[in-house]
Amino acid sequence: MFEAAWSAASANLVAPAILFFVLGAFAGWTRSDLTIPDQVAKTLALYLMLAIGFKGGVEANASGFNGALIAAGGFGMMFSFVAPFAAYFVLRAFCRIERVTAAATAAHYGSVSVVTFAAGSEYLRSVGVDFSGHMAAVLALMETPGILAALIIVGSRGRAAGARFRPALWREVLLNGAALLLIGAFVIGLITGERGYARIEGFVGGALFQGVLCLFLLDMGVIAARRLAETHTLRVTHVIFAIVWPLLSAAVTLIAAKLMGLSIGDATLLAVLAASASYIAVPAAMRMALPNADAGVYLPMSLAMTFPFNLVVGIPLYLAAAQLIMR
Repeated sequence: MFEAAWSAASANLVAPAILFFVLGAFAGWTRSDLTIPDQVAKTLALYLMLAIGFKGGVEANASGFNGALIAAGGFGMMFSFVAPFAAYFVLRAFCRIERVTAAATAAHYGSVSVVTFAAGSEYLRSVGVDFSGHMAAVLALMETPGILAALIIVGSRGRAAGARFRPALWREVLLNGAALLLIGAFVIGLITGERGYARIEGFVGGALFQGVLCLFLLDMGVIAARRLAETHTLRVTHVIFAIVWPLLSAAVTLIAAKLMGLSIGDATLLAVLAASASYIAVPAAMRMALPNADAGVYLPMSLAMTFPFNLVVGIPLYLAAAQLIMR
């Protein structure tokens, strides 16, 4: 298993998208003026969600809804809701993070990363491993339960915990632009199918998608490196959590995938989702819900530690583990 994982990880290291992330990280560490304007970066992110959702809907149209989608979606939602409670306990007991920040951090690890999913999907395609299009729907379903779990965690102390249960927050959670576009694009792809895909194939697939992914990861590399350089509140235990927690989440998910009878590709992507941490939707919600939480803790952990670990090592490792477990 370890030999296969090392071989896969080595191959993933020389993928263009990964190398552009490394380039961005180098630029960030050396304080280069390399940067992508915020509006451009947001446009790139929206494009990735549109393309992922639409292609997933097209593939789901071709394969049809089945028990695998129901099982994976149900497990994904349950995991995303339950995981923050366990993560909160570990963050409090092991990392010694104060209550409000621990709840906000746990929400990040209960939600998912769209870009990690995109990188995982492209990696599976590059090594010839098939997966179901409906996994894009599972991604969308796993976006918000972690946020709701964080609100429940702090709810017992209400305002004393710094929580703000405002209508605008629920709008952010339930109508988050990222999730809305992802789900909407999936539905459109599901309705239009192959005929719809044929009309915009050049826009949502192939070289254009790869190029946008490279640009986006270049920007993520710059941001991740700068976040690490700016923070002064992280401890060694935070780093350990940011690496070990994704491994534990992936292991639990792969065992569940085995019991559900998922394919190797679907099991790998479900593990990628469970192991990922949000750094787009959840930070926006936490700024409103838990304004007292320390962003200098949860953002570097999710974006500058867990994200690059999954990108470089985690994804090929989860595939190797899935191939071993799903036999």
